[in-house]
Amino acid sequence: MRTPRLAGALLSVLALALTATGCGGGDESPAATGKPKASVAADRIEPLAATPEPGLPATVRSADGKSVTVSAADRIVPLSGGLSEIVFTLGLGKQVVARDITATFEQARALPVVTRGHDVSAESVLSLKPTLVLADSTTGPAEAIAQIRAAGIPLVVVKAPKSLADVRTRIDAVAGALGVKAAGDQLNTRTAQRIAAVQKNIPKPAEGKQPRVAFLYLRGSASVYLIGGAESGAASLLEAAGAVDAGKESGLAKDFTPITAEALAKAAPDALLVMTDGLKSVGGIDGLVKIPGVAQTPAGMDRRVVSVDDGVLLNYGPRTDRVLRSLVEQLYPGGR
Repeated sequence: MRTPRLAGALLSVLALALTATGCGGGDESPAATGKPKASVAADRIEPLAATPEPGLPATVRSADGKSVTVSAADRIVPLSGGLSEIVFTLGLGKQVVARDITATFEQARALPVVTRGHDVSAESVLSLKPTLVLADSTTGPAEAIAQIRAAGIPLVVVKAPKSLADVRTRIDAVAGALGVKAAGDQLNTRTAQRIAAVQKNIPKPAEGKQPRVAFLYLRGSASVYLIGGAESGAASLLEAAGAVDAGKESGLAKDFTPITAEALAKAAPDALLVMTDGLKSVGGIDGLVKIPGVAQTPAGMDRRVVSVDDGVLLNYGPRTDRVLRSLVEQLYPGGR
């Protein structure tokens, strides 16, 4: 399991990196061939056609075990980019009054930032007089969450995502808290259909060999270079794209492990999956292959790198089909 300390450290580093890069997803992402590719998510979300009317009050079970009654949803504060994405896609974006720094999609950019990854400001949240606050189970610090609840604000915690199966449960949780279950069902159906359509068209791998992909978490400005293991959150996505998570398969059981030449040699990836801003932080592909051990892997020798925007890669939400499509297109160039 991911330890709270490491999870918090990763979120804090990501928040700092997003601050330094202006919060936006990159306009370029290198394809498997090493050439620039247009951003997967177009940095926009696609709301449902009809705006739902919340059926409130609603009493729901928060992921931290508390029973929470939501009486109004006219001033919503989601404390993560993934939760913001779900609220906006359900059609209730106009009721959102603030955002986390990782909510980088176009419709949310004008909103004030009240949290940066794992660093929630209770005072900033409360100053906006929210009627509902949504948090991930990794959101913190705990003191800030407690302070918001102590002020009498309904706060619903949603389990942080780790796999493709979490897409449905997270949409259900948010839709339930907002009193728009029917819209949640509609969004789940749409999302599942789109994911299935992408998977239906995954090309067969050359010679029947599934590509081995290592997920690397990179923050060059903070000298953070990690390789993802079984608990990184990337395994389910890679497997859905017809690939093998090389870190998980090589025996890395934790979420992240510092990159070493030995770990990379054992993983022997054919391709490297990185976040767009992480790749920029090390100087692009030229800088990436200078990290010890990378150039000696099959992926490094072929300069085969797959990148997806930081703000969407591991959200496991309404845009997961687009993430999956980008992975497939970059892993199997010319395969369609």
